[in-house]
Amino acid sequence: MAEHWWNRRGIAEAPAPNVPAVEVASLSYRFGSSRAGGNLAVDNLSLTIEPGECFGLLGPNGAGKTTTIRLLNTLLPLQGGDIRILGKSVRTDAMNIRRHLGYVPQQLSIESALTARENVTWFARLYDVPRSERRERVDQALEMVDLLDSADRVAAGFSGGMVRRLELAQALVNRSALLVLDEPTVGLDPIARESVWRRVSDMQQQYGMTVLLTTHYMEEADELCDRVALMHHGELRAVGSPSELAASLGPDATLEDVFRHVAGDNLTGRESGGLRDVRSTRRTARRLG
Repeated sequence: MAEHWWNRRGIAEAPAPNVPAVEVASLSYRFGSSRAGGNLAVDNLSLTIEPGECFGLLGPNGAGKTTTIRLLNTLLPLQGGDIRILGKSVRTDAMNIRRHLGYVPQQLSIESALTARENVTWFARLYDVPRSERRERVDQALEMVDLLDSADRVAAGFSGGMVRRLELAQALVNRSALLVLDEPTVGLDPIARESVWRRVSDMQQQYGMTVLLTTHYMEEADELCDRVALMHHGELRAVGSPSELAASLGPDATLEDVFRHVAGDNLTGRESGGLRDVRSTRRTARRLG
């Protein structure tokens, strides 16, 4: 879906061919002062995501998933290691990379006082979608998530599932090559969750986009993801297809069994986020419920 990079002279360039969608190399991130110990949220993480893949980043609360997502999205500055998106480093090409990303965070990102079309148009302007293309691109994004008929309704009256689909439209209006979803179905009922994921799967198949997601619903990861990586205490503990990882524990094992095996019973220790993130997630769940 991505059409071009812009070089430093403002000239369009084609993305490098045959490169991974995401390369994470020796990534580390510490909150607080290293002299005082701080909190090592991501610890020497390396992984690769191929173009067109649906890749799940799994782990218990505090595993370092959201910190990794924020580093990938250029919302946090890199400390140790590197991240490359379609061959470009977030250290040197952050602005270019943002043009090729779609992002649905845990926290709600819509403005409830605006209509669906106004919300998506706002994001189109943020992504510098040309004015001559903006109306068409906004309508296309709304149509992708089956909200075109509700385009002129104020978002305050939307159900939880409609809100998440609207956020998908916002993330897709720039025709993103990489769609990043950070627990996008938190607080949704099973029917709304299925609706969101069905549209994500349809868009991935139709446009070949790469999807990186975090979720605590193992059945979602099992059904949707080509491969998953399990993190604990900031470290990569396992990576592979859901079926491969489950089979490694035995013929009757599930991905949830793998999750429990990796996390163990002790979920204390180095955890990123904290009370603020817990409160934010709960507020989101209440507003979507």
